[in-house]
Amino acid sequence: MMQLVQFGGSLLAIVLLAWLAHRLGLGGDLRIRSEDHARELADEAMSGFDPVDIAIDRAGYSAIMRDASGHILLLRRHGSHFAGRLITTRPQARLDQDLLTIEAEDRPFGTVTLNLGKAAQEWAASLRRLEKSRA
Repeated sequence: MMQLVQFGGSLLAIVLLAWLAHRLGLGGDLRIRSEDHARELADEAMSGFDPVDIAIDRAGYSAIMRDASGHILLLRRHGSHFAGRLITTRPQARLDQDLLTIEAEDRPFGTVTLNLGKAAQEWAASLRRLEKSRA
């Protein structure tokens, strides 16, 4: 009988913690849902960044965008949030059909692979037009 009570208490505690995590908005499958959502995330990452051209990864885990001045912002999912980096110099980038892989200058940001479909070629070309790093 004691084991049954212990099992029931443990099960109740697990259900309570799952409910609490849901109410707090923890976990879940956070993805970029639309261009408007990407705009919001860009503004959070870099206040005032107003993209005019946006390409969202097909899975919604990352995006690349350009503002009217030609500045390029790279967004990627980082845990339960999104992080963004401004690409100021030509990054190491590889194009493989619909996939564009970018190694940001900021090493901790890491490498991002975006499945952009046909837009991958256009974005790879725009990255090649950036100045090379002087380092």
